[in-house]
Amino acid sequence: MNDIRYGLLLPAGQAQLQAGGTAAALLDLVVSAERRGFDSVWVGDSLRRARVEPLTLLAAAAAATERITLGTAVLIPAYRHPVHTALTLASLDLVSQGRLVLGVGAGFPGLSENEFELSGVDFRTRFSQLDDTVQLWRRLWSGNSEPFHGKVLHYDWLPDVPRPHRPGGPPIWLGGITPAALNRTGRLYDGWLPYPPDVADYATGLDAIHTASAAADRSENDITPALFATVVIDEDADRGRTALAEYCEANYRLPLEEVEQIQVMMTGSADEVAAQLNQYVEAGARHLLIRIAAISPESFGTQLEHVTDLIQSARQCTGGLVAH
Repeated sequence: MNDIRYGLLLPAGQAQLQAGGTAAALLDLVVSAERRGFDSVWVGDSLRRARVEPLTLLAAAAAATERITLGTAVLIPAYRHPVHTALTLASLDLVSQGRLVLGVGAGFPGLSENEFELSGVDFRTRFSQLDDTVQLWRRLWSGNSEPFHGKVLHYDWLPDVPRPHRPGGPPIWLGGITPAALNRTGRLYDGWLPYPPDVADYATGLDAIHTASAAADRSENDITPALFATVVIDEDADRGRTALAEYCEANYRLPLEEVEQIQVMMTGSADEVAAQLNQYVEAGARHLLIRIAAISPESFGTQLEHVTDLIQSARQCTGGLVAH
């Protein structure tokens, strides 16, 4: 389908760095992704699992590229001061000439509590904190520096920040698939970036978003439906499962059987992976963010070739199929 966009998650985590990855290689990868025809590159965010800081990496990527969209998947705003982050993001949007997209989230129960405590944010109010932060960013980006009083954020004085390249600032996509997250996406956000392992949950989630957007007098076209999918392309199913399992252990210290209950994890031949992705496309996904489940630079490079071939084949297809 001509309207499908493809993104690549950069391997910027501690496991990949310990396996021989470097910051310089990440920038080379961004340039390569642009050349290969990817529409976007993305960086994750965490305090628990060390990684190259995403906004720093994207600023460098902006200077090294011309076309490709630069995104966070996902940024946790609670880890940074809301006002200073508004300045940082406006600056990054200016440096990239409007190529920034912000996937944001509110952390994950059972994993993120210590990170929130370290950042001085009450985990119990994380959703209000996130919504307040996004509202504050948009106000500052529009030139409104009047006092702000939300549910949890209160500022009697605010500075001016530079206007971003795009009027109103970069699009903000919400991760999450709980009923509350779906409702908030439809009412308040510019896109949806979930990773549900069941395509039926994706379809019903998108329907709920459209219901919420209609109730808020918003068009469905105001919200980009995306998908975060972890992929290993391998003709040998057992070998593909092993690669997924090794990735989960290295990145989460959790078994594949537990992670795949939460996140969509795909393996199989190129045609089989394409068929799995196509199910989400048929359910409404329009921006497919692919995370390659590889740790070493060598295995990542091999998988990148397979994923590139899949995307190039998909762009040549007609009739709405991801694979040919």
